[in-house]
Amino acid sequence: MGFGGVDGAKSVKGTRGAKGAGIGHGAGWREGGAKRWGTVRKVLLVGVGVAALGLLPAAAVATPGSGVTGTVVAEGTSEGKLKVKTPPGRTDVTFRKITVEPGGSTGWHTHEGQLIAVVKAGTLTRTLDDCTVEVSPAGTTFIEPSGADHRHIGRNLGTEPVVLWVTYLLPEGSELSDDADAVECPATG
Repeated sequence: MGFGGVDGAKSVKGTRGAKGAGIGHGAGWREGGAKRWGTVRKVLLVGVGVAALGLLPAAAVATPGSGVTGTVVAEGTSEGKLKVKTPPGRTDVTFRKITVEPGGSTGWHTHEGQLIAVVKAGTLTRTLDDCTVEVSPAGTTFIEPSGADHRHIGRNLGTEPVVLWVTYLLPEGSELSDDADAVECPATG
């Protein structure tokens, strides 16, 4: 059976009655037409959304600031790629200025999270857990890894204070550093 009860008429889904064709809006129109209308509606919604985005100001549009000042307190350049890794869970982020006087040292210690350090002034000499020595002059930066297996000590072997600006990325509630036993390194010389 066809549309509108006409015997012998073929069912044409989604076809609206053509002028004078005598085809009504039967079940075929509702099934195919609903799908087609859904597609048309989606296209219209996407088009309206894109048009609306064109009316919004772009996020990259610069505007002059007011009442804001900023001071670069230290900057340095790494020797290679810095591999920063935050601890699992919530992270305490602390910024700290550290001064090591000539002849002073940090003592052997570890950290529960990574540190990013910039040497603002002087030269810091660090001895690591494998007895390697790293010398970091002013204008350089380094990362101190986390964990008890990364013991280290920082020394000022120079004649002027070492000034460090350090960012700590530690598990929530952790101490900034934990004391550690000294590593027995062979004497050099």
